[in-house]
Amino acid sequence: MSVSTPDLLSLVLTLRPTPQAIRSQRPLPRWWGRATHAFFLRVIGAADPDLANRLHDEEGVRPFTTSNLLGSFPHGRLDPDHRYTLRFTALTAEVAAILLRATREGMLRPGEIIPLEAMSFEVVAVATDESEHPWAATTSFAELGAQHLLPHHRPPRRLTLHLASPTAFHSSERTQPLPLPDLVFGNLLERWNRYAPVALPEAARQYAAECLVISRFNLRSQAVPFKEGGMRIGTVGDITYTTLNYDRYWMGVMSALAALAQFSGVGVAVSVGMGQCRLRATEATADSAENDATPLE
Repeated sequence: MSVSTPDLLSLVLTLRPTPQAIRSQRPLPRWWGRATHAFFLRVIGAADPDLANRLHDEEGVRPFTTSNLLGSFPHGRLDPDHRYTLRFTALTAEVAAILLRATREGMLRPGEIIPLEAMSFEVVAVATDESEHPWAATTSFAELGAQHLLPHHRPPRRLTLHLASPTAFHSSERTQPLPLPDLVFGNLLERWNRYAPVALPEAARQYAAECLVISRFNLRSQAVPFKEGGMRIGTVGDITYTTLNYDRYWMGVMSALAALAQFSGVGVAVSVGMGQCRLRATEATADSAENDATPLE
């Protein structure tokens, strides 16, 4: 879905390594998140240096995410016959407009050469719509609200999230890798209320904590290397949340937050590739005859 002035953007770049990158003997990074983050800020800085500085210095939730460089690295090398993928997202019209303009007349145009960790890649294609790539999209907070919150909408009893990159949360001054309902939807609520023109009620945290249960999961742990030899453990895979106390309004809020995840990411370090997440197709509707009264299936 596209809108004329999106404040939510998921932009997917298809990249091809240059001959120089293929010939390079430089070791590849174990995680490209810091490099993709640095390049993202270069793109923003080329259009608005002050905004790039603010985004760099901003604490807590930021209005963008970047992905790890995604693709095949046989024997720790770049594959000359492989196409790689990089994703940037925006949660404000200001950031989205700069990214979209860069795909037409700036550093993200097809044919441009972009640097990542002293390696160079050619932009082969740019996707901003789901018809072009399943992770690409443009929309707005208003459209998400209309889609999920208006009275005519009957939200599902279940919501399945796909955690595409390691996902973890700050909880009680510790890193918690398990995507518990209150952590996931509380984190998404914080992001929505930080940037959306109309806030959602804080009581959504209580509903997620008391009424949502994990009904199905296919998860595994994955470590992300950070600077100075540090490691952060996250979770990847699919997880389904089911309500034990169906309420049309509150499940509408939960589905709106789940839909936001494609743009906002979820959890910690989403600006350096962690927490890449999106809503899977719904598995059950509010009118389903199935009674999801037990937390595990």
